[in-house]
Amino acid sequence: MQLHLSPRNLRLTAAIHQYAAEKILHLEDLAEEIMAAHVVLINDEAARAQKKFTVKAHLAVPGPDIHAQESGEDLYAALDKVAARLARQLRKRHTALIDKKRQKKQRAKEATKRRGA
Repeated sequence: MQLHLSPRNLRLTAAIHQYAAEKILHLEDLAEEIMAAHVVLINDEAARAQKKFTVKAHLAVPGPDIHAQESGEDLYAALDKVAARLARQLRKRHTALIDKKRQKKQRAKEATKRRGA
């Protein structure tokens, strides 16, 4: 998976880069088909203290892409929230794909039964 980090009004330190990479690369355990991830780290000095840091993430996967955005007073907490939201969306997507396959098999089985009876 390709990972692209874009800092806005923020200096991208090695610690921030490593933490963001760990969080996003952990998502590959949930879905191996992630092709690329783009994470934008924003520091807004004019915003309220609760929304000083914003993290926007975009995962490129087959089918509709997955997006998440979270704000917080700490950059690391915002990264945690975004990673949790992306993980939840990936699990939901995986469940939907499994259910779709299951329904297809069930329909095929019922159609075979009807033809044979």
